[in-house]
Formats: sequence, structure tokens, C-alpha cells
Amino acid sequence: QVQLVESGGGLVQAGGSLRLSCAVRGRTYALRGMGWFRQAPGKEREFVATISWSGDSVHYADSVKGRFTISRDNAENTVYLQMNSLKPEDAAVYYCARGAISVTGPDPREYDYWGQGTQVTVSS
Repeated sequence: QVQLVESGGGLVQAGGSLRLSCAVRGRTYALRGMGWFRQAPGKEREFVATISWSGDSVHYADSVKGRFTISRDNAENTVYLQMNSLKPEDAAVYYCARGAISVTGPDPREYDYWGQGTQVTVSS
């Protein structure tokens, strides 16, 4: 069984920063890409960022490029999302997802396990 546990969400003022963490528990964290998605009320879930197993390949949604950074610590089975210069439109529930393959992209169908989500609220 695989569990993804997100943490680090909260309330922050516009322009502020948050760091989300996703701890992967169980088997087969190894050799998998990891991703972050988000879903705001009334909107569909959207891709935020992804990182390959090796960390050599990262991709971001255009809306977060230059502000968010995805990273991973394979020794700790943890993936991070550093979010800087937050905007009110970044407010959403953020989900961590484990890829079914080692190099993942923005398609949610490439991910097989999802966390429960962590709320990010940005006040203007």
C-alpha cells in the first residue's frame, strides 16, 4: 500500500511563501516521478509541477514558473514544493501525486497514487 501525506499548507498574505511537503510511505517510491496538482473551488484540478525520479527533469505550469520550485529528497521519500511570491489566484487545495513512471508530465493519468490534499489560502 502506498500513502502520500501532504503538509505545509496554510494562510499566507500575497507575496509570501509556503513550503509544501509530501511524504511517501510504503513501497515503490523508487524510480517514480512525482507531481503537484491543485484544485480551486469550482475549477478543475490543474497541473502545477513535476519532477523525475533522478531530479534531472522538472516541469512547471506557466502560471507558476519562476515562483515555485519542486524538489525531492529520495533518501527521505519526500517531495517538496517551495512557493514564493504567492498570489490570491494560487489559493487552492494542493495535491501530491506519485507517477506511474520515472519521468512524468502534466497529464494526471500518468499518476497512480494521490494524497489527500493540503489547503493553501492567499489573502490579498
